[in-house]
Amino acid sequence: MDTPSPWLDDDQQDLWQALLTVVIALPVALDRQLQRDAGISNFEYGVLARLSMADAATMRLGDLARDFGSTLPRLSKVMDRFQARDWVVRRPDPANGRYTLATLTDAGRQQLAASAPEHVAQVKRLVFDPLSAAQRRQLGAGLTRIAATVRQELEGG
Repeated sequence: MDTPSPWLDDDQQDLWQALLTVVIALPVALDRQLQRDAGISNFEYGVLARLSMADAATMRLGDLARDFGSTLPRLSKVMDRFQARDWVVRRPDPANGRYTLATLTDAGRQQLAASAPEHVAQVKRLVFDPLSAAQRRQLGAGLTRIAATVRQELEGG
């Protein structure tokens, strides 16, 4: 009986190396563009965007941190910068005062709107333009399955 190899086969290794390049280099490329054009990081843009999509543009900081795989201290530093720029307002959660809510302000929405066009163009150039419609569908299906497996692992299950 053959014992399975602990190593990736050649096809798996090629796919893994390509995925590593995307996971590591894509955020760097997006950071560069956003820093150059908007003076914010990819992480900061993502936080603004996520808040803009939430009900009443408001989320608990703990939920926001979890969504981004961030720590609360890291997110709190971002929130300090955002609050100093009047992009967010923080307040205790009226449903449970142990939590803090962040709400995107009009100035935060304006920052997001001003940052979006070049950022979206960069995402399209780097992620969507190199692929055909069929490749995008296949990649989407594959990434959706990987994401579900990763989320399940992180949730302990």
